[in-house]
Amino acid sequence: MKAVVMAGGQGSRLRPLTVGRPKPMVPVVNKPVLGHILELIRRHGISEVIVTVQYRPESLEDYFGDGQHLGLNVTYVVEEVPLGTAGSVKNAQKHLNEPFLVISGDALTDFDLGKIIAFHQAKGAAATLALCRVPNPLEYGVIITDAEGRIIRFLEKPGWSEVISDQVNTGIYVLQPEVLDLIPQGEPCDWSQHIFPRLLQQGAPLFGVVAEGYWCDIGNHEEYLRASHDVLLGRVQVGELGHHIGGSIWTGGDVEIAPDAQLYGPIYLGNEVKIKGGVIIRGPTVIRDNTIVDNRAYVEHSIIWRNSYIGEAAEVHGAIIGRQCSIKAKTVIFEGVVIGDNCVVGERAVIHANVKLWPGKEVEPGATVKSSIVWGRQGRKVLFGRFGVTGVVNVDLTPEFAAKLGAAFAATLPKGSLVVINRDPHRSPRMLKRALISGLPSGGVNVWDTRTMPIPVARYYTRVTEAVAGVHVRLSPHDQRVVDIRFIDGNGLNLNKGAERNIERAFFSEDFRRAYMDDIGTIDYAPQVIERYTEGFMAALDSEAIRRRRFKIVVDYAYAPNALVLPSLLSALNVDVVPLNANLDESKMSVPREEFEAGLEQLSKIASVLGTDLGVRLDVGGEKVFLVDEKGQRLPDAVACAAMADLALRAAGGGMLAVPVDQSLVFEQIATRHGGQVIRTKVDAQALMKACTRYDIVMAGDGTGSFIFPSFHPAVDGLMALARLLEFLATQQRGLSEVVAGLPPFFVASAQVSCPWEAKGTVMRLLIERAQGLRSEAIDGLKIWLADQSWVLIRPDPDRPLFHVAAEADSAAQAEELVNQYCRVVEGLQG
Repeated sequence: MKAVVMAGGQGSRLRPLTVGRPKPMVPVVNKPVLGHILELIRRHGISEVIVTVQYRPESLEDYFGDGQHLGLNVTYVVEEVPLGTAGSVKNAQKHLNEPFLVISGDALTDFDLGKIIAFHQAKGAAATLALCRVPNPLEYGVIITDAEGRIIRFLEKPGWSEVISDQVNTGIYVLQPEVLDLIPQGEPCDWSQHIFPRLLQQGAPLFGVVAEGYWCDIGNHEEYLRASHDVLLGRVQVGELGHHIGGSIWTGGDVEIAPDAQLYGPIYLGNEVKIKGGVIIRGPTVIRDNTIVDNRAYVEHSIIWRNSYIGEAAEVHGAIIGRQCSIKAKTVIFEGVVIGDNCVVGERAVIHANVKLWPGKEVEPGATVKSSIVWGRQGRKVLFGRFGVTGVVNVDLTPEFAAKLGAAFAATLPKGSLVVINRDPHRSPRMLKRALISGLPSGGVNVWDTRTMPIPVARYYTRVTEAVAGVHVRLSPHDQRVVDIRFIDGNGLNLNKGAERNIERAFFSEDFRRAYMDDIGTIDYAPQVIERYTEGFMAALDSEAIRRRRFKIVVDYAYAPNALVLPSLLSALNVDVVPLNANLDESKMSVPREEFEAGLEQLSKIASVLGTDLGVRLDVGGEKVFLVDEKGQRLPDAVACAAMADLALRAAGGGMLAVPVDQSLVFEQIATRHGGQVIRTKVDAQALMKACTRYDIVMAGDGTGSFIFPSFHPAVDGLMALARLLEFLATQQRGLSEVVAGLPPFFVASAQVSCPWEAKGTVMRLLIERAQGLRSEAIDGLKIWLADQSWVLIRPDPDRPLFHVAAEADSAAQAEELVNQYCRVVEGLQG
């Protein structure tokens, strides 16, 4: 006997899951629903299968092929136009010259097909329908039979007043080939509406048999969830789900489960699934191949398709998440939510119950979504944030994304121009850098690869060579899952907003310039990178003064490329260095805060025990420095900035400082002491660097370890910051602790307060209204002066749904109280 599988359904009630795939290809736990049906057919000894297809037939044919790997011989019959359930089988009539089985390819069942076939043969039926008893028959065709099983009446989707039986049509039939002669050729025709009523009217032997076992018509999202859960709970027999690792947990291959993750079965984990630390998963739950569930996420009673990412501390409750979705950190998704393929849900977003997101939608961070998103996008269509183009590696930032980004960047540059590209030692930036490099020459742009250099070296090299721009790819120091791609202009500074928008425009419109043959750009290793930097570096210093002082210092190179450049510079300056962590280690490019603090504590102890003049730790990019004085005392970042400002203005005999608006008024006091002045900027590294190009700045600092000395180059440079500190201490014959002791006392506190994106504008307007009559300024957010030495700054974060609140007062306690007070104000103004 042959089997005909009807697999032409579009699955409109399953959208958005079926946008881009036919209903039979929707996965149920470990394989598509059609795969379960074909396995059922094979188990009953049927090897010849005809599959009728109409909607996206290529996806079925590509997946199942000729069926040989399943032990079947599969033939496909394609409907050019929809022909209905009966018309589709008529389309396969040339293959059917004996009694045959018809079965739906988009329902899940474990019926004993042999018993149904035996019943058909015993009754000598023209057609036998497999029936199932259901508690709610309203959505099905109800079948009434007599005591012998002969069908006496059909009721198609009756109301409760019409229901006189709970027996419904399952879409599984055994038919004699002569039945096909009743179906018109090439016209839409349905079994339950046309052919079976006609057979009944003609008095043909039409029978129904109540089949034993499980059956579920996967017609909507609720039934899809139920079917998947029933497979996990063992209510339907579908064969082995995979490798059973205990606790009602099955895996489809290699999986990674953190020791402290909590899994409560039944759960299915596909191949290469990664369950990170602190995760809690409650079954029944399905997580398909190559999906990552990140630290402390919570998932219950949900289905997550392959290649998706569930972010840190995200919550997923009773939802269905499609393929290649990215659910960012601290997102909450409620019951009944269905998210189509390739959606991105931003950090801290909330998706309310029963919302549907159609494929390709983006929900911005902090958004609250209460209605379905079908058309357009919700969110900002942007690439750039505070740290350039940022995203989770192989989730947001993939090689194909990076190649496209490189092509978009090339489209904004002159053909034949040169770009310098750099990376940190980690494998993720290495992968993405190579993809970027492939995109740039495609637009006729040449590439110089500096390999792995500290960021300031790459910036300086870009500035002093003929390069028109640069790119640095790094693992985020804040999160080892994230990569930052920073674009640099020809002066070694971050791209301005206009240039970033040009790249975004080219990227999203895919308006790429394609170079022809000899116009394709070249790729070479950059020549004399360290040599060019060293030459400029030494020329910018009073090298003799440093050499004469014969400093002894401890330097923590942070396992980073700093160790490739700084040791030779310090050696040339006659500095005796006790090196720490001077070997490159890609696993240390992003470290947890507690590990970073432990490293500073170690630096402090070593500097104290060895009696060195100074201890310094550089960040992995070589941009920031963190200081320990000759007594082994760690300097808070803001204090280090103030000390450096005092030294720099004393050395210059006055001049201008540049600091962000969130830093203490101590900088004005220091400037007054030396006859200088202070320029205030936005709280942004780009704003500091821009100020250094516009004004005659002696030094700029942000109070978080970043320093700029524009006489060398107007970019953040930790290597130069250390050298300048040594120069100042040498020429002024002072120790760092002495400098710190001479600073005026100051007290600044800060905090963050959450705020939805849609409320930010309202909050700022109301704050400005409240500040009427008070001295205020709006360099970055709103700064309100409460007294001569007391202020509060409320600043909306440009990339996240929150406000930053900072305050200065006469004591630490007063500063903290001001911050807490205005955090409550911001919360209250959200309405």
